[in-house]
Amino acid sequence: MINVIFRRFIAKWISPVKFRNIPFSNQYYKLFFSSPLPIVGAFITGLSLSLLFAACSSTSTVNSSNPSATSVGNSASNKATVVRFGYQKTTVLLRTKGVLEKRLAPEGITVQWTEFQAGPQLLEAMNVGSIDIGPVGESPPIFAQAAGASLTYVVGIAATPASSAILVPQNSSIQKVTDLKGKKIAFQKGSSAHLLLVQALEKAGLKYTDIEPKYLAPADARAAFVKGSVDAWVIWDPFYAAAQQATQARVLIDGTGINKQGGYYLISRKFVTENPQTVKAILEEIENLEEWSKQHREEVAKTLAPVLGIDLETMKKATNRRTFGLVPVDDNLINLQQGVADTYYKLKLIPKEINVKDAVLTKEEYAAFSPKT
Repeated sequence: MINVIFRRFIAKWISPVKFRNIPFSNQYYKLFFSSPLPIVGAFITGLSLSLLFAACSSTSTVNSSNPSATSVGNSASNKATVVRFGYQKTTVLLRTKGVLEKRLAPEGITVQWTEFQAGPQLLEAMNVGSIDIGPVGESPPIFAQAAGASLTYVVGIAATPASSAILVPQNSSIQKVTDLKGKKIAFQKGSSAHLLLVQALEKAGLKYTDIEPKYLAPADARAAFVKGSVDAWVIWDPFYAAAQQATQARVLIDGTGINKQGGYYLISRKFVTENPQTVKAILEEIENLEEWSKQHREEVAKTLAPVLGIDLETMKKATNRRTFGLVPVDDNLINLQQGVADTYYKLKLIPKEINVKDAVLTKEEYAAFSPKT
């Protein structure tokens, strides 16, 4: 009960900008960051502030002209008037190009954007009702589902194995994956980097228990890597490309020949059920942008370089090794994703077995909004 009240307090009174990377659910917090949430202290603080400011509420928004910053229905229907879109740096092009705003404006729908460092934080925000849709790698949905989140896979993202890698310092004595035994390795728990590490270790004949994991979000992981407090860092673009350029990090191994799948766009079950036509429009615009990007890689790099604060040549490197495109959520993709879930369960990284199909719609439901990928 306390956690529910605290979570509602956060959603209502605290700006999502300041707390967008903090998982509010204690269950999520334990799964992703392996440390307890100070729930009692937070609740007391939250309750006190709630009582203090109850008479003058004002909800913060992110890049939205709608002051409520929520997907609400009008008196005629439950159709959303705001789409709350979570994104990461890997998908900032979608926001930068403004294609969703142009497509949805005639329908009276605005778009609110919130940036997250990684997929686990994005899906926790979705679980507590702060966003409606967002892209993540293959691992975050597994951890989210294991924590009881009600999420739905809407479309797959093409695999980009060369866009993630295990990095080591330029002068490191680590020359092959087997040299990672006993070493401290930084990565975001429950992310695509987590799976790459697990798969790389298995391929090299090592166990997950052979290394010392350091669960850090990208910014903190980079700081630890530069400081030398970890021996290796598992990361994805554009962080990967930026680290190569700024720290002269050496690539121990990338995902080529290891990664078999990409990520997903996930959406809250309530939103997709009530707004299938809006979802269809969103996915069509995403697919169009993906197809355009395939043919205009240099323009993509030129667009993103100033937005991300990365020099053009480094941005070109990240763009050229990326695979653009969407893939349907079919039996093959579901089976691959189930394999990921089974792997994490065997390693005792999630508390229970999960069935990926519980987060999947029927073929008829997908047909109603899926683009022709």
